[in-house]
Amino acid sequence: MAEQQGLETITVSRPLRLNDRAPAFTARTTIGVRSLSDYQGKWLLLFSHPADFTPVCTSEFVAFEHAADKFRALDCELLGLSADSVYSHLAWTQNIEERFGVRISFPIIEDLSLSVAEAYGMIDEASVSTATVRSVFFIDPQGVVRAQLHYPMSVGRSVDEMLRVLAALRATAAGDVVAPEGWTPKAPLLQAPPKTVEELRARAEASPQSQRDWYFAEAPHDA
Repeated sequence: MAEQQGLETITVSRPLRLNDRAPAFTARTTIGVRSLSDYQGKWLLLFSHPADFTPVCTSEFVAFEHAADKFRALDCELLGLSADSVYSHLAWTQNIEERFGVRISFPIIEDLSLSVAEAYGMIDEASVSTATVRSVFFIDPQGVVRAQLHYPMSVGRSVDEMLRVLAALRATAAGDVVAPEGWTPKAPLLQAPPKTVEELRARAEASPQSQRDWYFAEAPHDA
Protein backbone atom coordinates (compact mmCIF):
# COMPACT_ATOMS: atom_id res chain seq x y z
CA MET A 1 0.00 0.00 0.00
CA ALA A 2 1.44 3.36 -1.00
CA GLU A 3 1.45 6.34 1.37
CA GLN A 4 0.56 9.88 0.26
CA GLN A 5 0.81 12.75 2.75
CA GLY A 6 -0.37 10.39 5.49
CA LEU A 7 -3.29 9.18 3.37
CA GLU A 8 -3.70 5.89 1.54
CA THR A 9 -3.81 4.61 -2.02
CA ILE A 10 -4.17 1.00 -3.13
CA THR A 11 -1.48 -0.07 -5.61
CA VAL A 12 -1.99 -2.60 -8.40
CA SER A 13 0.49 -5.20 -9.68
CA ARG A 14 -0.27 -4.79 -13.41
CA PRO A 15 -1.53 -2.07 -15.75
CA LEU A 16 -5.13 -1.07 -15.12
CA ARG A 17 -7.50 -2.59 -17.69
CA LEU A 18 -11.08 -2.01 -18.71
CA ASN A 19 -13.57 -3.64 -16.33
CA ASP A 20 -11.03 -3.65 -13.49
CA ARG A 21 -12.15 -2.27 -10.16
CA ALA A 22 -10.75 1.25 -9.83
CA PRO A 23 -7.94 1.42 -7.24
CA ALA A 24 -9.20 2.89 -3.98
CA PHE A 25 -7.62 6.09 -2.69
CA THR A 26 -7.97 8.72 -0.01
CA ALA A 27 -6.26 12.00 -0.82
CA ARG A 28 -6.16 15.71 -0.06
CA THR A 29 -7.96 17.92 -2.56
CA THR A 30 -8.81 21.58 -2.98
CA ILE A 31 -12.13 21.03 -1.16
CA GLY A 32 -10.88 18.66 1.55
CA VAL A 33 -10.09 14.98 1.83
CA ARG A 34 -11.77 12.82 -0.79
CA SER A 35 -11.95 9.04 -1.25
CA LEU A 36 -13.04 6.98 -4.23
CA SER A 37 -15.80 5.58 -2.03
CA ASP A 38 -17.32 9.08 -1.79
CA TYR A 39 -18.49 8.63 -5.38
CA GLN A 40 -20.17 5.25 -4.91
CA GLY A 41 -23.48 5.20 -6.77
CA LYS A 42 -22.44 7.86 -9.31
CA TRP A 43 -20.32 7.95 -12.41
CA LEU A 44 -16.92 9.55 -11.90
CA LEU A 45 -14.63 11.19 -14.44
CA LEU A 46 -11.09 11.15 -13.00
CA PHE A 47 -8.76 13.25 -15.15
CA SER A 48 -5.12 14.08 -14.51
CA HIS A 49 -2.57 16.75 -15.35
CA PRO A 50 1.24 16.73 -15.18
CA ALA A 51 1.52 20.15 -13.51
CA ASP A 52 -0.36 23.31 -12.57
CA PHE A 53 -0.01 26.58 -14.51
CA THR A 54 0.43 24.84 -17.88
CA PRO A 55 -1.37 26.23 -20.95
CA VAL A 56 -3.11 23.10 -22.27
CA CYS A 57 -4.25 22.01 -18.80
CA THR A 58 -5.58 25.49 -18.06
CA SER A 59 -7.67 25.45 -21.24
CA GLU A 60 -9.03 22.05 -20.24
CA PHE A 61 -9.94 23.16 -16.72
CA VAL A 62 -11.89 26.10 -18.13
CA ALA A 63 -13.70 23.77 -20.56
CA PHE A 64 -14.45 21.20 -17.84
CA GLU A 65 -15.98 23.88 -15.65
CA HIS A 66 -18.11 25.23 -18.49
CA ALA A 67 -19.43 21.67 -19.01
CA ALA A 68 -19.71 20.72 -15.31
CA ASP A 69 -23.50 20.95 -15.28
CA LYS A 70 -23.71 18.70 -18.36
CA PHE A 71 -21.67 16.02 -16.58
CA ARG A 72 -23.81 16.33 -13.46
CA ALA A 73 -26.95 15.98 -15.59
CA LEU A 74 -25.54 12.57 -16.57
CA ASP A 75 -25.08 11.71 -12.86
CA CYS A 76 -21.31 12.12 -13.18
CA GLU A 77 -18.93 13.97 -10.89
CA LEU A 78 -15.63 15.52 -11.99
CA LEU A 79 -12.38 14.93 -10.10
CA GLY A 80 -9.07 16.42 -11.23
CA LEU A 81 -5.55 15.35 -10.26
CA SER A 82 -2.16 17.00 -10.53
CA ALA A 83 1.28 16.09 -9.21
CA ASP A 84 1.55 19.50 -7.51
CA SER A 85 0.56 20.43 -3.95
CA VAL A 86 -2.90 21.51 -2.89
CA TYR A 87 -1.46 25.00 -2.28
CA SER A 88 -0.32 25.18 -5.90
CA HIS A 89 -3.76 23.96 -6.99
CA LEU A 90 -5.42 26.73 -4.98
CA ALA A 91 -3.15 29.38 -6.48
CA TRP A 92 -3.78 28.04 -9.99
CA THR A 93 -7.56 27.94 -9.64
CA GLN A 94 -7.52 31.44 -8.15
CA ASN A 95 -5.52 32.64 -11.15
CA ILE A 96 -7.99 30.95 -13.52
CA GLU A 97 -10.84 32.78 -11.82
CA GLU A 98 -9.03 36.12 -12.01
CA ARG A 99 -7.84 35.68 -15.59
CA PHE A 100 -10.82 33.92 -17.20
CA GLY A 101 -13.69 34.64 -14.83
CA VAL A 102 -14.21 30.91 -14.26
CA ARG A 103 -14.53 29.52 -10.73
CA ILE A 104 -13.50 25.84 -10.61
CA SER A 105 -16.17 23.91 -8.71
CA PHE A 106 -14.71 20.40 -8.80
CA PRO A 107 -11.95 19.13 -6.48
CA ILE A 108 -8.33 18.62 -7.55
CA ILE A 109 -6.28 15.85 -5.93
CA GLU A 110 -2.81 16.57 -4.54
CA ASP A 111 -0.55 13.72 -5.73
CA LEU A 112 2.94 14.78 -4.71
CA SER A 113 4.13 11.19 -4.25
CA LEU A 114 2.49 10.09 -7.55
CA SER A 115 0.86 7.22 -5.66
CA VAL A 116 -2.54 7.72 -7.29
CA ALA A 117 -0.95 8.26 -10.71
CA GLU A 118 1.05 5.04 -10.35
CA ALA A 119 -1.90 3.02 -9.03
CA TYR A 120 -3.90 4.03 -12.11
CA GLY A 121 -1.02 3.39 -14.51
CA MET A 122 -0.66 7.03 -15.53
CA ILE A 123 3.10 6.92 -15.10
CA ASP A 124 5.61 4.07 -15.24
CA GLU A 125 8.67 3.37 -13.15
CA ALA A 126 11.06 4.31 -15.96
CA SER A 127 9.59 7.77 -16.48
CA VAL A 128 11.78 10.71 -15.47
CA SER A 129 8.92 13.24 -15.26
CA THR A 130 5.18 13.57 -14.77
CA ALA A 131 4.66 14.28 -18.49
CA THR A 132 2.65 11.08 -18.94
CA VAL A 133 0.13 12.04 -16.25
CA ARG A 134 -2.47 13.00 -18.91
CA SER A 135 -5.19 10.40 -18.49
CA VAL A 136 -8.96 10.13 -18.18
CA PHE A 137 -10.81 7.32 -16.41
CA PHE A 138 -14.55 6.72 -16.67
CA ILE A 139 -15.56 4.93 -13.46
CA ASP A 140 -19.10 3.56 -13.14
CA PRO A 141 -21.35 3.74 -10.06
CA GLN A 142 -20.01 0.37 -8.86
CA GLY A 143 -16.40 1.60 -8.98
CA VAL A 144 -15.43 -0.23 -12.18
CA VAL A 145 -13.27 1.34 -14.92
CA ARG A 146 -15.35 1.38 -18.11
CA ALA A 147 -13.15 3.48 -20.41
CA GLN A 148 -9.70 5.10 -20.45
CA LEU A 149 -8.20 7.88 -22.56
CA HIS A 150 -4.52 8.90 -22.62
CA TYR A 151 -3.08 12.03 -24.25
CA PRO A 152 0.36 13.61 -24.77
CA MET A 153 1.16 16.99 -23.20
CA SER A 154 0.93 18.74 -26.58
CA VAL A 155 -2.70 17.81 -27.40
CA GLY A 156 -5.68 19.12 -25.48
CA ARG A 157 -8.50 16.75 -24.61
CA SER A 158 -12.00 17.25 -26.01
CA VAL A 159 -14.59 17.74 -23.27
CA ASP A 160 -17.34 17.20 -25.86
CA GLU A 161 -15.83 13.79 -26.66
CA MET A 162 -15.77 12.86 -22.98
CA LEU A 163 -19.44 13.80 -22.67
CA ARG A 164 -20.17 11.66 -25.73
CA VAL A 165 -18.27 8.66 -24.33
CA LEU A 166 -20.02 9.01 -20.98
CA ALA A 167 -23.45 9.17 -22.63
CA ALA A 168 -22.59 6.10 -24.73
CA LEU A 169 -21.40 4.15 -21.68
CA ARG A 170 -24.64 4.94 -19.88
CA ALA A 171 -26.79 4.08 -22.90
CA THR A 172 -25.09 0.70 -23.41
CA ALA A 173 -24.59 -0.27 -19.75
CA ALA A 174 -27.25 -3.00 -19.84
CA GLY A 175 -25.34 -4.83 -22.58
CA ASP A 176 -28.26 -5.30 -25.01
CA VAL A 177 -27.28 -2.43 -27.31
CA VAL A 178 -24.02 -0.93 -28.63
CA ALA A 179 -23.08 2.53 -29.87
CA PRO A 180 -21.81 2.76 -33.46
CA GLU A 181 -19.04 5.02 -34.75
CA GLY A 182 -19.62 8.65 -33.91
CA TRP A 183 -22.78 7.90 -31.94
CA THR A 184 -24.36 10.86 -30.16
CA PRO A 185 -27.35 10.96 -27.81
CA LYS A 186 -30.74 10.55 -29.58
CA ALA A 187 -29.05 8.84 -32.55
CA PRO A 188 -29.94 5.17 -33.21
CA LEU A 189 -28.12 2.48 -31.29
CA LEU A 190 -27.39 -0.99 -32.67
CA GLN A 191 -28.48 -4.31 -31.25
CA ALA A 192 -25.69 -6.25 -29.58
CA PRO A 193 -24.79 -9.24 -31.77
CA PRO A 194 -26.46 -12.56 -30.89
CA LYS A 195 -24.31 -14.87 -28.78
CA THR A 196 -26.01 -18.18 -29.60
CA VAL A 197 -27.84 -19.87 -32.47
CA GLU A 198 -31.05 -19.64 -30.45
CA GLU A 199 -30.69 -15.86 -30.10
CA LEU A 200 -30.01 -15.51 -33.83
CA ARG A 201 -33.09 -17.56 -34.75
CA ALA A 202 -35.27 -15.64 -32.32
CA ARG A 203 -34.14 -12.37 -33.88
CA ALA A 204 -34.78 -13.68 -37.40
CA GLU A 205 -38.27 -14.86 -36.49
CA ALA A 206 -39.10 -11.50 -34.95
CA SER A 207 -38.37 -9.61 -38.17
CA PRO A 208 -37.30 -10.54 -41.72
CA GLN A 209 -35.10 -7.45 -41.67
CA SER A 210 -33.29 -8.82 -38.61
CA GLN A 211 -32.57 -12.02 -40.54
CA ARG A 212 -30.79 -10.07 -43.26
CA ASP A 213 -28.94 -7.81 -40.83
CA TRP A 214 -28.42 -10.27 -37.99
CA TYR A 215 -25.07 -8.76 -36.98
CA PHE A 216 -25.82 -5.11 -37.87
CA ALA A 217 -29.35 -4.31 -36.82
CA GLU A 218 -30.68 -1.03 -35.45
CA ALA A 219 -32.03 -1.33 -31.93
CA PRO A 220 -35.72 -0.64 -31.24
CA HIS A 221 -36.32 3.03 -30.50
CA ASP A 222 -37.32 2.27 -26.92
CA ALA A 223 -34.07 0.37 -26.22
